[in-house]
Amino acid sequence: MYKFKNSKNPTYQFTVLLVLMVGFFMSSCTDSTTGGELGSAPTSEDVTFTSEPDSENPNIIHFTNTSDSFRALWDFGNGTTAEGDEVIGEFPTKGEYTVSLTIFTESGHAIDSSTVTIAETNVAMLDDPNLNMLTGGIDAINGKTWVIDSTQIGHMGLGPADPNEDGYGTPAWWQAAPKAKSGAGLYDDRYTFQLDDGFVYKQETNGHVFLKTEYSDAEIFNNPMTAGPGGDDLVTAYTAPENQSFSLEEADNGELRLKISEPSFMGFYTGTRTYDILELKENLMVIRFSDTKNNFFWFHRLIPEGYEHPPEILPYKSEALEDNFDEEGNVSWVTDQITNFNESYDDPAPLVPDTTNKVAKYTKGEGQFENVYIDLGYELNLNERSLIRLRAYLPSYNDYETVDPNAQSWAPGNLLKQVEVKLHNVNGETGLGGNSWQTQETVIQQVSETGKWVDLEFDFSAVSDREDFDRIVIQIGGEGHGRTGTFFIDDFELTSAN
Repeated sequence: MYKFKNSKNPTYQFTVLLVLMVGFFMSSCTDSTTGGELGSAPTSEDVTFTSEPDSENPNIIHFTNTSDSFRALWDFGNGTTAEGDEVIGEFPTKGEYTVSLTIFTESGHAIDSSTVTIAETNVAMLDDPNLNMLTGGIDAINGKTWVIDSTQIGHMGLGPADPNEDGYGTPAWWQAAPKAKSGAGLYDDRYTFQLDDGFVYKQETNGHVFLKTEYSDAEIFNNPMTAGPGGDDLVTAYTAPENQSFSLEEADNGELRLKISEPSFMGFYTGTRTYDILELKENLMVIRFSDTKNNFFWFHRLIPEGYEHPPEILPYKSEALEDNFDEEGNVSWVTDQITNFNESYDDPAPLVPDTTNKVAKYTKGEGQFENVYIDLGYELNLNERSLIRLRAYLPSYNDYETVDPNAQSWAPGNLLKQVEVKLHNVNGETGLGGNSWQTQETVIQQVSETGKWVDLEFDFSAVSDREDFDRIVIQIGGEGHGRTGTFFIDDFELTSAN
């Protein structure tokens, strides 16, 4: 196991070991042979030790316990500990380290400390592949800066922390669509890790950060808070202090664990400063972290600042797509800001023409641009298949009349009785990413009757000359407003008009 830690970061391993040893001492503090009491407990003045730099490497210090004791425990002030009368401490980076020695005698225990000064950083001792990947290595004078990979699906995610739940340790519950949290103060944050001057961490917030609602009472946030995009969680002004630090260590399960000094943090704030690194490459870091008030994990994907994903060359083809929500279809649905999309919901109207058992429940929240979509992984050949069919059920109990006073100026502002299917050019060599709406093709079908299943068709044959569509989007109830509603769809398919 290896551990890298700045001297400014406290460690608790020594404290735990000390408590165990005190318990051991207390259980044997009586002389069972004579029945008499032991002598006076030692004091800090009784704790003595020497330190001597290694003859070949001044960043390695040899420590010797010169006290009269039967056990000696050391805390080197750099996140590492040792036991024994003669021990070795390794200090790769320059700085001052408080080295503590605790001795145990038959009468008790005592502790004393001394400061060890390391004049220069030893580059060779820091030559670790993971540390180099995180920081850019000792030659990266300004360190390595990471940002949220906002243009990719799953740059933010949510999943179970219970080992007994399906998808444990993965973002199985939700993955953010590209740019899903624009306006939350998350995408312009910068996280820099630097070795040149020790284990330095810099958090640049550009004024605002994104935090989970339950953590609005954190002492580090003293400014007014506003709702995040779609009304989710909170955004607040926050500027991180300077002179922060980090540690990188290998956990008992073999995973890398990253710790940030208080009060700084990374990404979406959920009360923790400890992050499991699930993947660490030159241009990708995937982290998992706890929601400290709830039993689930959050996830982030990060990339180095300035990195651009190479354009993906997608094949041009067509495949029959279908999902009846009773059986597993051949599509994967992704939610974009939507409150809930349940792909296995009991049919709300089983006595009308729809005779299947399960349907998809589409719950629109207060977000103005909520939808669900399918990323095809190829550019759609509309000459082979250009017709999308589905069944829709728009309940009569939705409020279709009330206008949202905060609606976009171009939107009617009320919940619309309509289903809209869009084709987008998102990925691929000419993909527009989050701006794909600018070249979208849209077909809207009005639903005149509520409270019953209706069959709808969306014909895209008029744009069969386009060869760049790689995403199918479904949006119900209109956009540009925050009015809520519940809808149901079933029997989705992409097919030919013949």
